[in-house]
Amino acid sequence: MSRAVICSAVRTPIGKFLGGLSELSPADLGVAAVVPALERAGVSADRVGELRFGCGRQAGGGPNVARQIAVRSGIPVTSTAVTVNMACGSGLLAIMEARDAIERGEFEVVVAGGTESMSQLPFYMLGARKGYRLGQGELVDGMYRDGFQCPLADQLMGATAENLAEEFSISREEQDSYAVETQRRCQQAREENLFADEIAPVEIPGRKGPTVISVDEHPRDNSNMASMAKLKPVFKKEGTVHAGNSSGITDGACALVLANEEVAKAEGWPILAVVGASARGGVEPRRMGMGPVPAIGKLLTQTGASISDYDLVEINEAFAAQVLACLKEVDIDRDRLNVHGGSIALGHPIGATGARIVTTLIHAAKRRGGGKGMASLCISGGMGLALDLEISS
Repeated sequence: MSRAVICSAVRTPIGKFLGGLSELSPADLGVAAVVPALERAGVSADRVGELRFGCGRQAGGGPNVARQIAVRSGIPVTSTAVTVNMACGSGLLAIMEARDAIERGEFEVVVAGGTESMSQLPFYMLGARKGYRLGQGELVDGMYRDGFQCPLADQLMGATAENLAEEFSISREEQDSYAVETQRRCQQAREENLFADEIAPVEIPGRKGPTVISVDEHPRDNSNMASMAKLKPVFKKEGTVHAGNSSGITDGACALVLANEEVAKAEGWPILAVVGASARGGVEPRRMGMGPVPAIGKLLTQTGASISDYDLVEINEAFAAQVLACLKEVDIDRDRLNVHGGSIALGHPIGATGARIVTTLIHAAKRRGGGKGMASLCISGGMGLALDLEISS
């Protein structure tokens, strides 16, 4: 069986809600990641057999956004494209599915990743097709209905984080301290220009010429406990979860070029990492944030590895409470976890984040001489994914 390797891993800057990338559709953002990913891999678009792209909030984006991205990126119309929706896990699942297609010999090259424009999510007028009586009808926020509110938990996502904070006795101070540290790590990484290898600047057309967005917009530099203390709980009157210790609403895309290892070597394409085993797990929806725990447990059993064997680990930061709860169950060295900060600082463009954490992981580990890496995240509805990577030096 042929192994799947990653030849490039590129993302757009992550734009804040209604910020610099807000005029770009999910397809626009995807193209802005795929084109430079192919260029950096040295892979011609006509070598791509399929594109698999995550998108967690698809309303208003047009049919099969993955196909739009593929054709607009110059990938032949004779190829195929699949939009993957596993909510927060979409981008990571796209990579796993691309690996599977390469390993079974279906394709030699697959582009995988994810995209999300949370700024462009529409409002709905539910029932409008049947018509309203005079004075009836209301707008429903698509972001709320299709994202923040979990019908299985019958709670907002942030309320599930409050559940974990209560279950594991995680104080607001612990959550705020974690959030301050992730902002500090992200600020240091940006000041040292450590994201340069993974970011492809995006040109935004304008009447006076294009504007170039080249840096992440969501991080809050010089965050501290005093500034965190001023923020009010959002999901519970006497709660602990607030905007500062939660992931951000953002826009962005990420793309990785995967190839058959033998083909990549023969063509002289760069090999950044070998895509290893993966695992999936489920938990009760009201404990949504614990999804990484069973996924990581299954992955360790499958590979025979221990968590200490991993040089770097990325667990998506949906909420500080959620990550801290996972750390109660999986003993990960904090010095190896999310070393350049995570989604609390960078933001969480839903369909792109799974690919983003893999991209950040690869480039961070490569600078450290390579080694074993793991990427994992929680998923709304009570699920988790985990992926093993062997990263080149």
